[in-house]
Amino acid sequence: MDIKDKNVLVLGAAITGIPTALELYKMGCHVVLNDYKPLSELDEYIHELDNTSIEIVTGGHPLELVGNCDFIVISPGVPTDLPIVKEAQKQGKEVISEIELGYRMTETSIAAITGTNGKTTTTALLGEIMKESGRKTFVTGNIGNPMISEVKNATSNDIFVLEVSSFQLETTVYFKPKVSSILNITPDHLNRHKTLENYIAAKAKVFTNQDEGDYTILNWDNMETRSLASLPKSKVLFFSRKEILPEGAYVEDGYLTISLNGKKESIIDTKDIYIPGKHNLENALAASLMAYCMGVKANVINKVLKEFKGVEHRIEYVCEIDGVIYYNDSKGTNPDSSIKALDTMTRPTVLIAGGMDKGSSFDEFVSYFENKVKALVLFGETADKIKAAAEKAGFKNIYKVSDLGEAVYKSKELASYGDCVLLSPACASWDMFKNYEERGRIFKDLVRKLRGAD
Repeated sequence: MDIKDKNVLVLGAAITGIPTALELYKMGCHVVLNDYKPLSELDEYIHELDNTSIEIVTGGHPLELVGNCDFIVISPGVPTDLPIVKEAQKQGKEVISEIELGYRMTETSIAAITGTNGKTTTTALLGEIMKESGRKTFVTGNIGNPMISEVKNATSNDIFVLEVSSFQLETTVYFKPKVSSILNITPDHLNRHKTLENYIAAKAKVFTNQDEGDYTILNWDNMETRSLASLPKSKVLFFSRKEILPEGAYVEDGYLTISLNGKKESIIDTKDIYIPGKHNLENALAASLMAYCMGVKANVINKVLKEFKGVEHRIEYVCEIDGVIYYNDSKGTNPDSSIKALDTMTRPTVLIAGGMDKGSSFDEFVSYFENKVKALVLFGETADKIKAAAEKAGFKNIYKVSDLGEAVYKSKELASYGDCVLLSPACASWDMFKNYEERGRIFKDLVRKLRGAD
């Protein structure tokens, strides 16, 4: 794709928008970067553009920007129902995501992972497996650097391992991975997608352009993903934690096992997989099957599964204070993700939850509190909503606080020797933080200060 001298409008100046604008500028494009926030509220990354001729327009989305551009690259956090996007579509201007742009700019094979939960862990794990196999690997997308930042460094022999979100996928056009996976689907981001059907349709775009030479990996145990099996034109394979399958990845006699093209191999005793929990076994099954489809040997997969220690902010051990273990699960940004975190807790748990309201129901979430959660500490936009759901379920030991700092101190008061404190908000972070990473880092800092105060 030759885009030199094209006029490009980049919508959104956050983690994706600024690097995208910079790379387009380096490719010879005339770039306008537009964000609804005033310039004073944009973070320090905007200064990466200081020595360029990129035009920065802030404080709104003027419709006249559309007429001057050849196409638009939209950042994941920018809603697609904005008037400026509708105006672009009305004028026949293409609106694409950064991963679509990256795909058009490279001949490097792509392994793409999406799903409601487990994306980050599975992407990081697959990235480590591919690196261990000796292939130059770029782990990008919704994790790490944007794909477009690495395109210039990748050759046709390398591989991109991408975490892709529904926000990124909904504005793809030709995006075509060699191997794709949808790990699971549960209701999420309904404040943006409006319906579960729209959300599923966005996820399904990960395999829309795949053909019979490609692979699509789906979760047999999740009915929403299983029901998609008839849609891809690629070879569909399943993974299952619960059932033995005729083909795909599954657990048999305690071993993670893969059957493909008439060959069956036991990869690893599931007890030897380093990262704990049923959800991580599913992540391991998916990553292993994807790697196997790309020709990685069983012994390489085995080695990485024994050594991979997980990702930051996902059921991350922080420290132990006075016999109480503190866990950072800031990546728990929806109820289903936090249910999975609760499921791994083996001690009485003081749970810190709450955040931005994405339109989720918390009824199922609170149903998992019985015999697990001893106290609930709530903050953020959804505090009252979660409190109401918990009380309706008969759970009474609830404390509302004003912010995360107060939540940590309150949890220390409530926890006794042999308990754990778990930050797993079941909500997005954007009501009080830039992202879940910032929320997790602040939590860890607060906890470590507790330890220092002892």
